[in-house]
Amino acid sequence: MTPDTCPPPSPLAAGRRSEDQAAALGHPSYVWRAGQQRRFDMIQRWAQVAGAEVLVDGAGVGMYSRHLAAAGARVTSLDIDHASMVVAQAAAGRCLVAACEALPFSAASFDTVLSHEVLEHVADDAAALVEIARVLRPGGRLILFLPNRLYPFETHGHYWRGRYHFGNTPLINWLPDRWRRRLAPHVRAYTTGQLRRLLAPLPLRILHHSQVYPGYDNIIYRWPRLGKVVRAATYTLENTPLRSFGISHFLAAERV
Repeated sequence: MTPDTCPPPSPLAAGRRSEDQAAALGHPSYVWRAGQQRRFDMIQRWAQVAGAEVLVDGAGVGMYSRHLAAAGARVTSLDIDHASMVVAQAAAGRCLVAACEALPFSAASFDTVLSHEVLEHVADDAAALVEIARVLRPGGRLILFLPNRLYPFETHGHYWRGRYHFGNTPLINWLPDRWRRRLAPHVRAYTTGQLRRLLAPLPLRILHHSQVYPGYDNIIYRWPRLGKVVRAATYTLENTPLRSFGISHFLAAERV
């Protein structure tokens, strides 16, 4: 498959995702709201965007790709899900269907690589990070968002008695590993220590690592006053040790 061409999706891919697909791949961002804009501002603060070669590694339907392109980046979108790449190509141009663990690019191809809530879904997260480091140019930046194990809800749903149940499930992430794996075998969540150990062998220097709270866009849509109070309160927590309970890790690292 050439980088600029994705053939039409199959009827199955074009239709609604099955429960197993949703569990294995997650749901890509379909709308752009305040939470996404906030994360996009973080990306622009910590990595080169305008005029840069940017890889969106696990691009979904191309929401971040579209905004990166609008900000002046030369964007390449990659995802293992064919149907998502068909949509992304219409929105953001150049796309490829490939696995994160085997990026089809030469070494030192990109100034910035964005991996947004993707690493938790891949078959081999360590191999995916090795590939990201390989395709970054010296001085290039990795921008990484991924689930925080200390967040009190598992946002990717869970399995119970052989059936997948979508939605936020409380306290799964706080269970011992063997119990968590039984309820959420389809997705990882990371402690700070686990994430640092994954990055330690790689030629990447961590520039910034913190945790961020959700945008609460759905709550604000239904209950605007309550949602804005909750959002303001938890964003304040990001400046305290209680940021460790945020929904996602946010990490910026530089290729050395």
